[in-house]
Amino acid sequence: MAATRRLLAQGLRQINTAAQRQSVRPYSTFISSSSPIIPRQSAPLRRVVPLGHVQSRTFAVSTTLSHGHVDPPKPGEELYVTFIDKEGQEHKLAVSKGDNLLDIAQAHDLEMEGACGGSCACSTCHVIVMDQEYYDKMPEPEDDENDMLDLAFGLTETSRLGCQIHMTKELDGLRVKLPSMTRNLQASDFK
Repeated sequence: MAATRRLLAQGLRQINTAAQRQSVRPYSTFISSSSPIIPRQSAPLRRVVPLGHVQSRTFAVSTTLSHGHVDPPKPGEELYVTFIDKEGQEHKLAVSKGDNLLDIAQAHDLEMEGACGGSCACSTCHVIVMDQEYYDKMPEPEDDENDMLDLAFGLTETSRLGCQIHMTKELDGLRVKLPSMTRNLQASDFK
């Protein structure tokens, strides 16, 4: 039993090391077997997998990935963006420089679809910038973005696609509203 635990702990360390190299979030590792090998968590295993993260499954070891692909900002480098959802509730989030609004919203389970995966080929990540001052600090939308915005529901003078807005120091404090609806029309629908 002790040899099995050592081997399992060593395997988990290797999985977590490989996951970190591939920018995979390693904190939700699942241990699996057809019969419980670990009736209680041993001290060496607790160092590798925190209590509560061990789950029994049949014949598989996997590391989970979250959608959104954003990492928490480093201390002192936080930028803030506030999303106002469809119900009017505000969500103030600390984000990193370079993150786009689509990835940020998805990483925090806000309702922003992004049907095209952020390739500027749909309008389902449409946001409304609440303050003209911040809208003026953004680069002008390119033609592809303007074409997709023409298909967006509830278009305003300060509408943008979330996938095209990348956070910068100038945008720290940005407030955006999610429209009450989206239209899932893609560029490929018109070919």
